[in-house]
Amino acid sequence: MPSAPPTRIHILMLEDDPAHAELARRALIDAGISVLIIRVETRADFQRQLSESTPDLILSDYSLPTFDGLEALRLVQVSAPDIPFIFVTGTMGEEVAIETLKTGATDYVLKKHLARLGTSVRRALREASERRERHEAEQKLLQSNEQLRALSAHLQQVREDERIRIARQVHDELGQALTGLKLDLSWLVNDLVKTNPALSQKVQALTERIDATIQTVRQISTELRPGVLDNLGLVAAIEWQAHDFQLRTGVRCTTTNMVDEVMWGEDFSTTFFRIFQETLTNIIRHAEASAVEVVMAVDAGRFVLIVRDNGKGITAAAIASTKSIGLVGIRERAALLGGLAVFSGGPGLGTIVTVSIPLSSAEPLGDKTP
Repeated sequence: MPSAPPTRIHILMLEDDPAHAELARRALIDAGISVLIIRVETRADFQRQLSESTPDLILSDYSLPTFDGLEALRLVQVSAPDIPFIFVTGTMGEEVAIETLKTGATDYVLKKHLARLGTSVRRALREASERRERHEAEQKLLQSNEQLRALSAHLQQVREDERIRIARQVHDELGQALTGLKLDLSWLVNDLVKTNPALSQKVQALTERIDATIQTVRQISTELRPGVLDNLGLVAAIEWQAHDFQLRTGVRCTTTNMVDEVMWGEDFSTTFFRIFQETLTNIIRHAEASAVEVVMAVDAGRFVLIVRDNGKGITAAAIASTKSIGLVGIRERAALLGGLAVFSGGPGLGTIVTVSIPLSSAEPLGDKTP
């Protein structure tokens, strides 16, 4: 609900005739409005009052000997646009009235109809209060969104750090343990080959199973955090992921790279790589495509990734839906670095995902090649 107007309204009045100012004050008192009116006549006094305090409302004559009411309105629009501004004037043609309202005036009241001044002031104050409350609500919503985005960024970073930690533990500790076990079994095979051929064959079979387990460990480690991303950079990682996608799914995946091979910062590279992975996952789940085209380019100071498939296409409803978690995740990842993710397509036309992030957030670490 809008907040009630203040018990005493502070009004700044631009009026060169004290008698007219008194008539306006009495009209407001008769309407049940308690007021404190400061009357000024000159531009200098008007600006001084605005700088010293913020009035609840401004009443202004339209024509003054040394200062024009429309000029006063323009000054207020620049310095304090939220203050209601009402013209109280002797005469005002329709064209002039329209001009004042277009410039930002809240209302106008003719001096011969001062009985409606109270209604105009109440409405102006109510609308100003509603605007303030709406602005405060918008600011709170913006702050809440920023907090949620910061939390999302933190959670993604925590998850990425955990992926890196687990990948290293799986690759180094578990991989090394399995390799050591394989070496011990190889020694047993060599020792048993002459004394117990049957047992030697079982040990050999166990060695092969360990080899398969080592490959599984490497695959899990790579899926958690591909080493190519950290060792060779974003472009190489996307090309590797596209090739791996084609091998695993049978969907033809071609890449076109128009970007210099640079080792970008970790956040930038990880964001783009995870977006690409999520896009490929969406293609497998929903697109029913037989071919995917990937383009990497730099345009207008932004790194651009375009993924186009020839599948069944995406609908406008799916793009707009908050239930499309994959699309929401892609948008959020891009937004965290000041980027944009755009989805387009249609039934039978395939889907195009275009992600662009400013290079200013990339923090290049240097050339990939020494």
